[in-house]
Amino acid sequence: MPREVASDCRYFLGDRPCIWHKREGLLCICERFDPVREHILLIKLDAMGDVLRTTALLPLLAKAHPRAALTWITRPESKPLLENNPYLAEVVSYGADSLVHLLARSFDRVINLDAGKLSAGLATAARSPRKDGFLLHEKGHVVPTNEAARRWLEMGIFDDLKRANTRTYQSVMAEILDLPSTGHHYVLELKGLEQEKARTHLQSLGLNLSRPIVGLNTGAGGRWPLKQWRLDGFQELIERLDEESEVQVLLLGGKTERDRHEWLKKHAQAPVFDSGNDNDLRHFTALTAQCAVVVTGDTLAMHVALATGRRVVVLFGPTSAAEIELYGLGEKVVPEMDCLVCYKPSCNYVSKCMDEIGVDMVAEAVKRQLRPASPRSLSLAVL
Repeated sequence: MPREVASDCRYFLGDRPCIWHKREGLLCICERFDPVREHILLIKLDAMGDVLRTTALLPLLAKAHPRAALTWITRPESKPLLENNPYLAEVVSYGADSLVHLLARSFDRVINLDAGKLSAGLATAARSPRKDGFLLHEKGHVVPTNEAARRWLEMGIFDDLKRANTRTYQSVMAEILDLPSTGHHYVLELKGLEQEKARTHLQSLGLNLSRPIVGLNTGAGGRWPLKQWRLDGFQELIERLDEESEVQVLLLGGKTERDRHEWLKKHAQAPVFDSGNDNDLRHFTALTAQCAVVVTGDTLAMHVALATGRRVVVLFGPTSAAEIELYGLGEKVVPEMDCLVCYKPSCNYVSKCMDEIGVDMVAEAVKRQLRPASPRSLSLAVL
Protein backbone atom coordinates (compact mmCIF):
# COMPACT_ATOMS: atom_id res chain seq x y z
CA MET A 1 0.00 0.00 0.00
CA PRO A 2 1.40 3.41 -0.91
CA ARG A 3 1.75 5.79 2.00
CA GLU A 4 -0.14 9.03 2.21
CA VAL A 5 2.07 11.96 1.20
CA ALA A 6 1.24 15.48 2.43
CA SER A 7 2.59 17.36 -0.57
CA ASP A 8 0.54 20.40 0.45
CA CYS A 9 2.30 20.69 3.82
CA ARG A 10 4.58 23.65 4.49
CA TYR A 11 7.35 21.28 5.58
CA PHE A 12 7.13 18.92 2.58
CA LEU A 13 10.41 18.73 0.63
CA GLY A 14 9.78 15.90 -1.82
CA ASP A 15 13.36 14.84 -2.48
CA ARG A 16 14.17 14.11 1.16
CA PRO A 17 12.47 13.64 4.56
CA CYS A 18 10.95 16.68 6.21
CA ILE A 19 12.41 18.15 9.38
CA TRP A 20 9.80 16.56 11.64
CA HIS A 21 10.30 13.08 10.18
CA LYS A 22 14.02 13.38 10.91
CA ARG A 23 13.61 14.91 14.35
CA GLU A 24 10.63 12.98 15.71
CA GLY A 25 9.98 10.16 13.24
CA LEU A 26 6.57 11.57 12.32
CA LEU A 27 4.73 10.40 9.21
CA CYS A 28 2.29 12.23 6.93
CA ILE A 29 -0.26 13.40 8.02
CA CYS A 30 0.92 14.29 11.54
CA GLU A 31 0.26 16.86 14.25
CA ARG A 32 2.85 19.12 12.60
CA PHE A 33 0.84 19.23 9.36
CA ASP A 34 0.61 22.84 8.16
CA PRO A 35 -1.34 23.04 4.90
CA VAL A 36 -0.36 25.59 2.25
CA ARG A 37 -3.32 27.26 0.53
CA GLU A 38 -1.46 29.81 -1.63
CA HIS A 39 1.81 29.99 -3.52
CA ILE A 40 3.42 33.41 -3.94
CA LEU A 41 6.42 34.20 -6.12
CA LEU A 42 8.65 37.15 -5.21
CA ILE A 43 11.26 38.29 -7.73
CA LYS A 44 14.11 40.51 -6.55
CA LEU A 45 17.34 40.40 -8.53
CA ASP A 46 18.83 43.86 -8.00
CA ALA A 47 21.71 44.86 -5.71
CA MET A 48 22.20 42.83 -2.54
CA GLY A 49 21.28 45.80 -0.37
CA ASP A 50 17.97 46.08 -2.22
CA VAL A 51 17.37 42.37 -1.70
CA LEU A 52 17.99 42.71 2.02
CA ARG A 53 15.78 45.74 2.53
CA THR A 54 12.98 43.99 0.62
CA THR A 55 12.92 41.30 3.34
CA ALA A 56 11.21 43.96 5.47
CA LEU A 57 8.03 43.30 3.47
CA LEU A 58 7.93 39.61 4.35
CA PRO A 59 6.19 40.03 7.74
CA LEU A 60 3.50 42.11 6.02
CA LEU A 61 3.03 39.51 3.29
CA ALA A 62 2.87 36.70 5.82
CA LYS A 63 0.13 38.52 7.71
CA ALA A 64 -1.83 39.19 4.51
CA HIS A 65 -1.37 35.59 3.31
CA PRO A 66 -1.17 33.42 6.45
CA ARG A 67 -1.46 30.13 4.52
CA ALA A 68 0.95 31.00 1.73
CA ALA A 69 4.30 29.52 0.79
CA LEU A 70 6.67 32.20 -0.50
CA THR A 71 9.22 31.44 -3.21
CA TRP A 72 11.92 34.06 -3.85
CA ILE A 73 13.96 34.23 -7.06
CA THR A 74 17.23 36.14 -6.69
CA ARG A 75 20.78 36.10 -7.97
CA PRO A 76 23.11 33.44 -6.49
CA GLU A 77 25.29 36.03 -4.72
CA SER A 78 22.27 37.27 -2.74
CA LYS A 79 21.07 33.86 -1.56
CA PRO A 80 23.14 33.89 1.67
CA LEU A 81 21.15 36.92 2.83
CA LEU A 82 17.98 34.83 2.67
CA GLU A 83 19.29 31.73 4.44
CA ASN A 84 17.27 30.63 7.50
CA ASN A 85 14.57 33.17 6.69
CA PRO A 86 11.47 31.91 8.51
CA TYR A 87 9.09 33.59 6.05
CA LEU A 88 10.40 31.83 2.93
CA ALA A 89 9.52 28.35 1.75
CA GLU A 90 12.30 28.31 -0.83
CA VAL A 91 14.92 30.51 -2.44
CA VAL A 92 15.63 29.87 -6.13
CA SER A 93 18.71 31.11 -7.97
CA TYR A 94 18.19 33.13 -11.12
CA GLY A 95 19.26 31.03 -14.09
CA ALA A 96 18.30 27.55 -15.21
CA ASP A 97 16.70 26.79 -11.84
CA SER A 98 14.35 29.75 -12.02
CA LEU A 99 13.39 29.05 -15.63
CA VAL A 100 12.41 25.50 -14.73
CA HIS A 101 10.15 26.81 -11.95
CA LEU A 102 8.51 29.36 -14.24
CA LEU A 103 7.88 26.76 -16.95
CA ALA A 104 6.48 24.06 -14.69
CA ARG A 105 4.56 25.91 -12.01
CA SER A 106 1.75 28.38 -11.49
CA PHE A 107 1.39 30.84 -8.61
CA ASP A 108 -1.50 32.58 -6.89
CA ARG A 109 0.37 35.87 -6.82
CA VAL A 110 3.56 37.13 -8.48
CA ILE A 111 5.43 40.12 -7.05
CA ASN A 112 8.22 41.91 -8.88
CA LEU A 113 9.54 45.14 -7.36
CA ASP A 114 12.44 45.63 -9.81
CA ALA A 115 11.85 47.98 -12.73
CA GLY A 116 14.60 46.30 -14.75
CA LYS A 117 13.68 44.45 -17.92
CA LEU A 118 15.07 41.12 -16.77
CA SER A 119 13.03 40.98 -13.57
CA ALA A 120 9.97 42.33 -15.34
CA GLY A 121 10.35 39.67 -18.02
CA LEU A 122 10.45 36.90 -15.41
CA ALA A 123 7.31 38.26 -13.78
CA THR A 124 5.55 38.44 -17.15
CA ALA A 125 6.51 34.86 -17.98
CA ALA A 126 5.25 33.51 -14.65
CA ARG A 127 1.75 32.03 -14.65
CA SER A 128 -0.52 33.75 -12.16
CA PRO A 129 -3.91 35.48 -12.05
CA ARG A 130 -2.43 38.33 -10.01
CA LYS A 131 0.77 40.23 -10.67
CA ASP A 132 2.02 43.27 -8.74
CA GLY A 133 4.89 45.65 -9.44
CA PHE A 134 6.48 45.71 -12.88
CA LEU A 135 5.98 43.67 -16.05
CA LEU A 136 7.61 43.62 -19.47
CA HIS A 137 5.47 44.88 -22.35
CA GLU A 138 5.52 42.89 -25.60
CA LYS A 139 7.26 45.88 -27.21
CA GLY A 140 10.15 45.53 -24.75
CA HIS A 141 9.58 48.29 -22.19
CA VAL A 142 8.70 47.98 -18.50
CA VAL A 143 5.16 48.80 -17.42
CA PRO A 144 3.79 49.31 -13.88
CA THR A 145 0.80 47.32 -12.65
CA ASN A 146 -0.79 50.12 -10.61
CA GLU A 147 -0.58 53.83 -9.85
CA ALA A 148 1.87 53.44 -6.96
CA ALA A 149 4.20 51.42 -9.18
CA ARG A 150 3.90 54.08 -11.90
CA ARG A 151 5.07 56.79 -9.48
CA TRP A 152 8.08 54.69 -8.43
CA LEU A 153 8.94 54.01 -12.07
CA GLU A 154 8.83 57.72 -12.83
CA MET A 155 11.13 58.45 -9.88
CA GLY A 156 13.68 56.17 -11.48
CA ILE A 157 13.40 58.06 -14.77
CA PHE A 158 13.18 61.71 -13.67
CA ASP A 159 15.82 63.13 -11.31
CA ASP A 160 13.59 65.93 -10.04
CA LEU A 161 10.98 63.45 -8.81
CA LYS A 162 13.63 61.31 -7.15
CA ARG A 163 15.09 64.36 -5.42
CA ALA A 164 11.66 65.52 -4.22
CA ASN A 165 10.68 62.15 -2.75
CA THR A 166 10.34 62.01 1.04
CA ARG A 167 9.07 58.44 1.45
CA THR A 168 11.09 55.38 2.39
CA TYR A 169 11.56 52.48 0.03
CA GLN A 170 9.61 50.16 2.31
CA SER A 171 6.68 52.55 2.46
CA VAL A 172 6.52 52.87 -1.34
CA MET A 173 6.82 49.12 -1.91
CA ALA A 174 4.12 48.40 0.66
CA GLU A 175 1.79 50.75 -1.20
CA ILE A 176 2.52 49.00 -4.50
CA LEU A 177 1.55 45.70 -2.87
CA ASP A 178 -1.49 47.14 -1.09
CA LEU A 179 0.04 46.33 2.30
CA PRO A 180 0.14 48.42 5.52
CA SER A 181 2.93 50.99 5.71
CA THR A 182 3.77 50.01 9.31
CA GLY A 183 4.86 46.78 10.95
CA HIS A 184 7.68 46.02 8.54
CA HIS A 185 11.25 45.19 9.55
CA TYR A 186 14.36 43.58 8.08
CA VAL A 187 14.52 39.81 8.39
CA LEU A 188 18.04 38.40 8.58
CA GLU A 189 18.71 35.39 10.77
CA LEU A 190 22.14 34.35 12.05
CA LYS A 191 22.77 31.00 13.67
CA GLY A 192 24.46 30.81 17.05
CA LEU A 193 27.45 29.04 15.50
CA GLU A 194 27.89 31.88 13.01
CA GLN A 195 27.90 34.43 15.80
CA GLU A 196 30.37 32.43 17.84
CA LYS A 197 32.69 32.15 14.84
CA ALA A 198 32.58 35.94 14.45
CA ARG A 199 33.38 36.49 18.13
CA THR A 200 36.30 34.08 17.92
CA HIS A 201 37.59 35.89 14.83
CA LEU A 202 37.47 39.27 16.53
CA GLN A 203 39.16 37.97 19.67
CA SER A 204 41.94 36.51 17.51
CA LEU A 205 42.56 40.04 16.19
CA GLY A 206 42.98 41.30 19.75
CA LEU A 207 39.58 42.93 20.24
CA ASN A 208 38.01 42.98 23.69
CA LEU A 209 34.36 42.02 23.22
CA SER A 210 33.36 43.64 26.50
CA ARG A 211 34.25 47.06 25.06
CA PRO A 212 32.29 48.84 22.30
CA ILE A 213 33.38 48.27 18.72
CA VAL A 214 32.84 50.91 16.06
CA GLY A 215 32.79 49.37 12.60
CA LEU A 216 33.93 51.47 9.64
CA ASN A 217 32.70 50.35 6.23
CA THR A 218 34.99 52.41 4.04
CA GLY A 219 33.86 51.56 0.51
CA ALA A 220 30.77 51.87 -1.63
CA GLY A 221 30.80 49.01 -4.12
CA GLY A 222 31.48 49.37 -7.81
CA ARG A 223 28.25 50.90 -9.14
CA TRP A 224 28.24 54.22 -7.28
CA PRO A 225 31.87 55.04 -6.32
CA LEU A 226 30.89 58.59 -5.34
CA LYS A 227 29.05 57.21 -2.30
CA GLN A 228 32.28 56.53 -0.44
CA TRP A 229 33.71 59.04 2.02
CA ARG A 230 37.25 60.34 1.61
CA LEU A 231 40.09 58.30 3.11
CA ASP A 232 41.58 61.16 5.12
CA GLY A 233 38.14 61.61 6.71
CA PHE A 234 38.19 58.01 7.94
CA GLN A 235 41.79 58.47 9.08
CA GLU A 236 40.94 61.48 11.21
CA LEU A 237 37.80 59.77 12.51
CA ILE A 238 39.88 56.81 13.69
CA GLU A 239 42.20 59.18 15.54
CA ARG A 240 39.26 61.06 17.05
CA LEU A 241 37.61 57.86 18.24
CA ASP A 242 40.86 56.82 19.85
CA GLU A 243 40.29 59.66 22.29
CA GLU A 244 37.30 57.67 23.59
CA SER A 245 39.21 55.23 25.80
CA GLU A 246 36.70 52.40 25.57
CA VAL A 247 36.16 52.47 21.79
CA GLN A 248 37.81 49.99 19.43
CA VAL A 249 37.76 50.63 15.67
CA LEU A 250 37.18 47.76 13.24
CA LEU A 251 37.52 48.01 9.45
CA LEU A 252 34.73 46.28 7.52
CA GLY A 253 34.73 45.64 3.80
CA GLY A 254 35.27 43.31 0.88
CA LYS A 255 37.86 42.88 -1.82
CA THR A 256 37.29 46.35 -3.29
CA GLU A 257 38.21 47.93 0.06
CA ARG A 258 41.51 46.10 0.47
CA ASP A 259 43.70 49.01 -0.70
CA ARG A 260 41.71 51.51 1.35
CA HIS A 261 42.19 49.43 4.49
CA GLU A 262 45.91 49.06 3.87
CA TRP A 263 46.19 52.84 3.49
CA LEU A 264 44.30 53.46 6.72
CA LYS A 265 46.37 50.97 8.70
CA LYS A 266 49.52 52.66 7.42
CA HIS A 267 48.50 56.28 7.98
CA ALA A 268 46.16 56.30 10.98
CA GLN A 269 47.97 57.42 14.12
CA ALA A 270 45.78 55.24 16.33
CA PRO A 271 45.03 51.53 16.80
CA VAL A 272 42.76 50.03 14.17
CA PHE A 273 41.70 46.41 13.63
CA ASP A 274 41.11 44.92 10.18
CA SER A 275 38.42 42.22 9.88
CA GLY A 276 39.82 41.16 6.48
CA ASN A 277 38.58 41.50 2.92
CA ASP A 278 37.91 37.87 2.01
CA ASN A 279 35.08 37.05 4.40
CA ASP A 280 32.05 35.39 2.88
CA LEU A 281 28.75 37.25 3.13
CA ARG A 282 27.39 35.37 6.14
CA HIS A 283 30.61 35.86 8.10
CA PHE A 284 30.75 39.55 7.14
CA THR A 285 27.20 39.83 8.49
CA ALA A 286 28.14 38.12 11.74
CA LEU A 287 31.18 40.39 12.16
CA THR A 288 29.03 43.48 11.59
CA ALA A 289 26.58 42.19 14.18
CA GLN A 290 29.31 42.42 16.83
CA CYS A 291 29.68 46.18 16.42
CA ALA A 292 28.00 48.70 18.69
CA VAL A 293 27.91 51.34 15.93
CA VAL A 294 28.63 51.07 12.20
CA VAL A 295 29.75 54.09 10.15
CA THR A 296 28.92 53.52 6.51
CA GLY A 297 27.70 55.03 3.30
CA ASP A 298 24.50 53.97 1.55
CA THR A 299 25.82 50.44 0.99
CA LEU A 300 25.13 46.78 1.68
CA ALA A 301 26.92 47.19 5.01
CA MET A 302 24.31 49.76 6.05
CA HIS A 303 21.50 47.30 5.34
CA VAL A 304 23.36 44.48 7.11
CA ALA A 305 23.91 46.67 10.17
CA LEU A 306 20.24 47.66 10.32
CA ALA A 307 19.10 44.08 9.73
CA THR A 308 21.20 42.89 12.68
CA GLY A 309 20.00 45.67 14.98
CA ARG A 310 23.23 47.68 15.04
CA ARG A 311 23.20 51.42 15.48
CA VAL A 312 24.39 53.27 12.41
CA VAL A 313 25.80 56.58 11.24
CA VAL A 314 25.08 56.74 7.51
CA LEU A 315 26.82 59.22 5.20
CA PHE A 316 24.76 60.37 2.22
CA GLY A 317 25.56 62.37 -0.90
CA PRO A 318 24.60 61.19 -4.40
CA THR A 319 21.84 58.83 -3.26
CA SER A 320 18.55 59.46 -1.48
CA ALA A 321 18.67 59.69 2.30
CA ALA A 322 14.87 59.93 2.40
CA GLU A 323 14.45 56.44 0.96
CA ILE A 324 16.37 54.79 3.79
CA GLU A 325 14.40 53.64 6.81
CA LEU A 326 16.65 53.53 9.89
CA TYR A 327 14.01 52.07 12.22
CA GLY A 328 15.19 54.34 15.03
CA LEU A 329 18.66 52.79 14.97
CA GLY A 330 20.81 55.76 14.10
CA GLU A 331 21.18 58.97 12.18
CA LYS A 332 21.94 60.28 8.72
CA VAL A 333 24.77 62.69 7.94
CA VAL A 334 23.91 64.75 4.86
CA PRO A 335 25.85 67.77 3.55
CA GLU A 336 24.04 70.95 2.54
CA MET A 337 24.26 71.04 -1.25
CA ASP A 338 21.67 71.64 -3.97
CA CYS A 339 22.90 68.85 -6.23
CA LEU A 340 22.39 65.90 -3.87
CA VAL A 341 20.54 62.75 -4.99
CA CYS A 342 22.07 62.93 -8.46
CA TYR A 343 22.91 59.19 -8.77
CA LYS A 344 25.80 60.09 -11.05
CA PRO A 345 28.73 57.68 -11.50
CA SER A 346 31.13 60.63 -11.81
CA CYS A 347 31.15 64.31 -10.80
CA ASN A 348 32.68 67.46 -12.30
CA TYR A 349 32.43 69.56 -9.13
CA VAL A 350 35.71 70.42 -7.46
CA SER A 351 34.17 69.93 -4.03
CA LYS A 352 32.11 66.74 -4.19
CA CYS A 353 29.19 66.15 -1.86
CA MET A 354 30.87 63.41 0.19
CA ASP A 355 33.92 65.68 0.62
CA GLU A 356 31.64 68.22 2.29
CA ILE A 357 30.93 65.82 5.17
CA GLY A 358 33.14 66.99 8.02
CA VAL A 359 34.87 64.73 10.50
CA ASP A 360 33.26 66.65 13.37
CA MET A 361 29.82 65.82 12.00
CA VAL A 362 30.60 62.11 11.86
CA ALA A 363 32.50 61.89 15.15
CA GLU A 364 29.75 63.63 17.11
CA ALA A 365 27.13 61.39 15.51
CA VAL A 366 29.11 58.30 16.51
CA LYS A 367 29.36 59.53 20.10
CA ARG A 368 25.59 60.10 20.22
CA GLN A 369 24.94 56.63 18.87
CA LEU A 370 27.34 54.97 21.30
CA ARG A 371 25.22 56.16 24.22
CA PRO A 372 22.09 54.12 23.33
CA ALA A 373 24.18 51.06 22.40
CA SER A 374 23.54 49.30 25.69
CA PRO A 375 24.07 45.51 26.09
CA ARG A 376 20.32 45.00 25.67
CA SER A 377 20.21 46.84 22.34
CA LEU A 378 23.15 44.79 21.16
CA SER A 379 21.39 41.46 21.63
CA LEU A 380 20.69 39.38 18.52
CA ALA A 381 18.24 36.54 18.22
CA VAL A 382 19.94 33.16 17.95
CA LEU A 383 18.42 30.36 15.89
